[in-house]
Amino acid sequence: MRIAQVAPLFESVPPRGYGGTERVVSYLTEELVRQGHHVRLYATGDSRTAGELVPILPKALRRGNHNDESVAWHSIQLGRLSDDVDRYDVAHFHLDPLPFPLVRRLGVPALTTLHGRLDLAVLEPVFSEFRDVGLVSISNAQRRPLPQARWLATIYHGLPTDLLAYRENPEDYFAFVGRISPEKRVDRAIAIVKRLGARLRIAAKVDPSDREYFETKIRPLLKTPGVEYVGELTEATKGDFVGRAAALLFPIDWPEPFGLVMIEAFACGTPVIAWRCGSVPEVVKDGVTGFVVNDVRQAVAAARSVHRIERRRCRDEFERRFTVQHMAAAYVQQYERLAGRKPRRRVRRRALAHV
Repeated sequence: MRIAQVAPLFESVPPRGYGGTERVVSYLTEELVRQGHHVRLYATGDSRTAGELVPILPKALRRGNHNDESVAWHSIQLGRLSDDVDRYDVAHFHLDPLPFPLVRRLGVPALTTLHGRLDLAVLEPVFSEFRDVGLVSISNAQRRPLPQARWLATIYHGLPTDLLAYRENPEDYFAFVGRISPEKRVDRAIAIVKRLGARLRIAAKVDPSDREYFETKIRPLLKTPGVEYVGELTEATKGDFVGRAAALLFPIDWPEPFGLVMIEAFACGTPVIAWRCGSVPEVVKDGVTGFVVNDVRQAVAAARSVHRIERRRCRDEFERRFTVQHMAAAYVQQYERLAGRKPRRRVRRRALAHV
């Protein structure tokens, strides 16, 4: 198929550091190309792809401190896609509601994957107005605030099977990976290890908007014995950091749409201890790939029992549910339906051999 992938311009595809949406777009694009589809990626000029890159601006908006120019550059991006529309069988957007008015008049089948939270009051009139726009959710929990929308499918994120190596024998620390912000609740992770008398290694970025929160609320907690803050991880260092952890702590306090780091942990064989919010009960199999908890007390008990989780089972569940092959197959099925083709019969097959 001839497919347009339209990525956000805030980060490159893939991002050099933190950036879940752009990372997923990269994984999907490369797998579609590997399968023989012709993919054109509308993204920043510093992106990398085996498909055909359509550069909109030289480098990611955040790298150039040009976030305030995002509307202008995304408008240019949508204009260029509109000019190229005859090239495609389907267009796949990752820009939240921004392309909705264009989608109605695009003249080619289109779908939008929503990557963010949808429980904000301001979104209700937007999705009520554009009920005809086809949407993909990344968890069933994500779509609950907007039942009136035109949901085509829920498609979980997936990772390349050779991206992160399985590790059988962990070290004696817990890991926190992501952003330091109020909704990610690194303070809960610190409270857990303080009660346990255990080690916590924190690998996280601090956005400018969260700098004051970090300085006033979190930095004093970093003096807790056993707590180490290592900063932001690169793709090359994430596997080692997560894979050597006894468990990943995911103590969120918001309706997480998916939580990519959870399946990154599973790929390494690392169990996850996560709060019962958003997608968590869909992603974590309680007692199998980790524990789903409701408070710090339960999280402490789970941490004490985490040795009972079989790390090989975590990897097996990753391969069964969360590989890029599964994700790409689900999207191709939607592309073919939208384009009026008869979907190919899906063949269940085991992912690539253990790594």
